[in-house]
Formats: sequence, C-alpha cells, structure tokens
Amino acid sequence: MFYFLCFISSFLIILFTPVHAATFVYVGNATSNEISIHQLNPTNGDLSLVNKIKIPGVIEPGISSPMVISPDQCFLYIVSRGKPYMISSFKIDAMTGKLSHIDNQMMNANIAYISIDLTGQYLISASYPHHKIIVNPVSKNGDILKHQYTLNGFPNAHAVLIDKTNRYVLVPTLGDDRVYQFEFNVNSGKMKLNDPPYIDLNKNSLKKKVGPRHIVFHPNGQYIYVIGQFDASIHLFDFNPKTGVLNEKQNIFTLPVKYKYKRKAAADIHITPDGRFIYSSDRVSSTISGFEVDAESGFLTSIEVIETEKSPRGFNIDASGKYLLVVGELSNEMSIYRINKISGRLIKLKSYLMGINPNWVEIVTFP
Repeated sequence: MFYFLCFISSFLIILFTPVHAATFVYVGNATSNEISIHQLNPTNGDLSLVNKIKIPGVIEPGISSPMVISPDQCFLYIVSRGKPYMISSFKIDAMTGKLSHIDNQMMNANIAYISIDLTGQYLISASYPHHKIIVNPVSKNGDILKHQYTLNGFPNAHAVLIDKTNRYVLVPTLGDDRVYQFEFNVNSGKMKLNDPPYIDLNKNSLKKKVGPRHIVFHPNGQYIYVIGQFDASIHLFDFNPKTGVLNEKQNIFTLPVKYKYKRKAAADIHITPDGRFIYSSDRVSSTISGFEVDAESGFLTSIEVIETEKSPRGFNIDASGKYLLVVGELSNEMSIYRINKISGRLIKLKSYLMGINPNWVEIVTFP
C-alpha cells in the first residue's frame, strides 16, 4: 500500500504543478564515490547537472556502482563494492530528482548486480566474486532490512532478471556458462531452483567460453537476451511464462567480422521500450553495437557498430526510446545519442563530464 501511496503522492504533486514531464538521469561514479544527478531535455537530449551526492559510510570505493530504481520510482538503491560491502537506499524527490539518504545495509558479499521485485518488497543481488545470490526485504519506507537468506554456489553470478509475473527469477553465472532458473515466492521472498535448474550456454555458442553477464527481457515478455562477456555474442531465448524455462534459439556476434583485438569484454545490454532495437557494449573495443529485432521471432539483425566512450561498462535508454546514454569508465564522460526511430542507428549529440569511473546509468521519467 505504501508504494502505491508514494506513487500517488508524487503524481499529485506533478499533476497540480504547471511543469512538463521531467526525466532524471542517475550515474554511479565508483571511484569518486558519488551519484551524479542530471535532468534530460526530452526535446533535444541536452543534459543539465542537478547535483552530486556522496554515498555516506564508504571507507574505500569499489570497482563499480550497481543501481536499481524501485518500481514506483520513489527509491534508488546503490551498491558499494569497496569497504565495507553495503547497499544504500535513497528517497527520490519527484519534483527535483534530488536524492535523500535513508539507510545503509551491510552485506556479506561483494555485489555486482542488484534487482528489485515488482512489488518493491525484495532486493535480489548477485555476488560475482563470492558466488552468491542474496535476498533482502525492503521496508515501506525504503529501509533495507538485514539479508533474509543467501544462496551459495553460483559461480560468478552476474545479474538478476525477474519476469513480468513476479514468479520467476533468472541469474546468469559467468563462471560456469549457465543461466539458472528459479521460482520466486513473493509472500516469503524465497527462491528455489526450477526444473530444470539451469540452461547451458556453451553448447550452442560461437566460442567455447561464453561468460553470460547481463540479461534483458523483450517488452512482450516472450524473448530474453543474454550478453556473453567472453564470446561477445547476444544469446536469444524463448521464455515460457507458465514454467519459467528458457529455450535458446539464436546467438549473434556483436563485433565487426574483422575484429582487431585479441580479447573481448562485452558488458551491458538494453532494449528500446517498443522492442524494435537492442544494443550492447564492449569495453575492449569501446563500441556500441545495434540490432533490429524481428517482431515475430525475436531474431536479431545487425545494424551497426560504432566507437563510443572508452570502456563503456554501462549505458541505458530513456523511457521514450529516443535517447541512448553511455558512460565510459576510463573516459569519465557520458555520450548521448539520438536513436533513429526508423533505422535504429545512433546519432551522437553531445558528451558530458561525469565523476571518476562512471559505470552505471539509471533513468527515471515522472509524468
């Protein structure tokens, strides 16, 4: 009920204020231990700085700053991967986009990815170096409660994806080339392995080692795309909403045929809200790859590969599907691209200075 009231409160404030919809961009800057907050102009894609906020309680910054926004857009949660291991919660001001610190919760592992269930009651985290999946209840005020339980033995767990029914959870594990399939109980927050418990990616891979990293749903809920860090390929799966089980049917290389680097390090993957285009990033070549999505099958066709910010660990797409925002963890800048609504090609607009080691981007649009 609180989450509904939080949303209604924000909506009423905006409804009776003579302003247009506001879009705010949150960037996690790991090394400088700060979240930079910007407002995105929906007309021309210009970015203006709102403010920067330090994450309290951090003794030593980590290598990245995973973030997630609550379903009602009232709260932002961010991970600190240095010392100590913790997750911090912030209240989002719907009028200004500014953040107010609520709480820090100490964690028993180094978290590489954080997600939140559709009710906003549970944070589900993946620990890459400690091979764990951790569930934390969240209070109605945005406080993160002590971790409810920990699932061990998931090698280099790298992301968490919750389906649209809130009944199933998928976790790609880079260490053993699998995507684990779980049933999720929203009443208790508990997870149990599905039947079958996982799907192997290296059976049909273009290369032997895949390294499944990040994972996204198509808006129709029928297709799932996984980016392989080591094979730099996108793996397409059919998703059965009745059983929560995957079936792989395509993998496609994201980089140019004449790829000049010995190593690959694919990082992030996102899809436009209309489901027409999908994009991935690679940190070694510092590129963004674009693909067109076939509406009937989910199959991908390559559009282009472009050079972008140095080591693009994270990027995102705004709710309108007009803009792609990518940060370079080694350039300390963000580039903004307009997405051509017909071809899916990216047109660079401007670059902006961020904090040190920007690596994660979250975008919120208030009506």
